[in-house]
Amino acid sequence: MKIMAPQNVKPFVRRRKNDSNDAEAICTALRQPNMRFVPKKTLGQQDVQALHRARQRLVNHRTALISQMCGLLLDRGIAIGVAATRARRLIPQILAEPNDELTGLMREIIGSLYAFMPQIDERIRAFDKEIDAIFKASDDCPRIAKISGVGPTTATAMIAAIGDASDFRNGRHLAAWLGLVPRQHSSGDRRVIMAISKRGSQHLRTLLVHGARAVVRTASRKTDPRSNWVNELRQRRGYNRATVEVANKNARVIWAVLRSGDPYGAAA
Repeated sequence: MKIMAPQNVKPFVRRRKNDSNDAEAICTALRQPNMRFVPKKTLGQQDVQALHRARQRLVNHRTALISQMCGLLLDRGIAIGVAATRARRLIPQILAEPNDELTGLMREIIGSLYAFMPQIDERIRAFDKEIDAIFKASDDCPRIAKISGVGPTTATAMIAAIGDASDFRNGRHLAAWLGLVPRQHSSGDRRVIMAISKRGSQHLRTLLVHGARAVVRTASRKTDPRSNWVNELRQRRGYNRATVEVANKNARVIWAVLRSGDPYGAAA
């Protein structure tokens, strides 16, 4: 059995969408010599991916809950930043202090929403414990977690998505699959390099970028060769571009570590 991404089959649909035309397009796409197929995943990989998706759903729900509470408070002239730590610290203080703009009903509504946050936090921590257990039981996850900017969450998510990375010819192909390379809009001798393509898994790309952001933020306090490279890159290209470049390099290093089977070296 071979699995193809829908966007790779769509160009071969000649007429309107129906079962017959879709089947014809699938057969035509299957015969293309350069067609790329979705890597097959084991049941274990699918379980880990389901764990990550469930955790991310709770994180998104917590973010939406905080945004709603902040929006309700903003309607009454009370502005606080949309951040989990700030909400946990300020919302109880706001509810406890007297304020003519907050009626009894509004305090009850926001208090009920805020009381739901600890339940979400508890379930997220439970998923984190499951991820840590999977991380410790794996042979490959601890090896790639030694890369700066890659932790247990990123390591388990990458292993669940790409396995041993044998479906990618090199690290650059993995970075392109993750959407961490520039888009091109070129014709003839005119080459236009644009922002990153953002193809592939948004979850994996987000984890790599968040880890890279921590690397760029702390590199100024270090003097090792990798940190010197990051500092020079940040000074030359700016904070955001340096962050994406570090995420791109981490993806390539992950591919090299998985394909070689060797432990990660800091000089990689």
